[in-house]
Amino acid sequence: MERFIENTMYASRWLLAPIYFGLSLGLLLLALKFFQEVFHIVPNIFSMAEADLILVILSLIDMALVGGLLVMVMISGYENFVSQLDIDDGKEKLSWLGKMDSGSLKMKVAASIVAISSIHLLKVFMNAENIKTEYLMWYVIIHMAFVASAFAMGYLDKLTKH
Repeated sequence: MERFIENTMYASRWLLAPIYFGLSLGLLLLALKFFQEVFHIVPNIFSMAEADLILVILSLIDMALVGGLLVMVMISGYENFVSQLDIDDGKEKLSWLGKMDSGSLKMKVAASIVAISSIHLLKVFMNAENIKTEYLMWYVIIHMAFVASAFAMGYLDKLTKH
């Protein structure tokens, strides 16, 4: 009976596979939104103000960072919790593949969230004249909470490795 329970629990890791596959669908949706923005900008490029163009470009950078975060979580999570990827030697292989454990993945996710939050905060500051001061304060507080959380996670990770 114990062996059956252990084997069932171990096999249940495969329930994560469709979740990681779902993240790839999320990546596809993000790519569609990215190119929708690009195609929306191109016809209006010469009539756009520089500040508006910068805001759109920051949004594109934001989407690229989220896309990278999705790929990291999708592939590393699959490798750490489901099964190792079997990629042929002749095929292109990501340098971090097989090297990112759940702890380092957590740190990369935290750093990505801080970067995404920083870009969002920069967009808010560039549009500050249209935003109430109390909202600006809350954006900064939320961003600082992300920064403090990432710093605390990094510090705790450093403590546990020594």
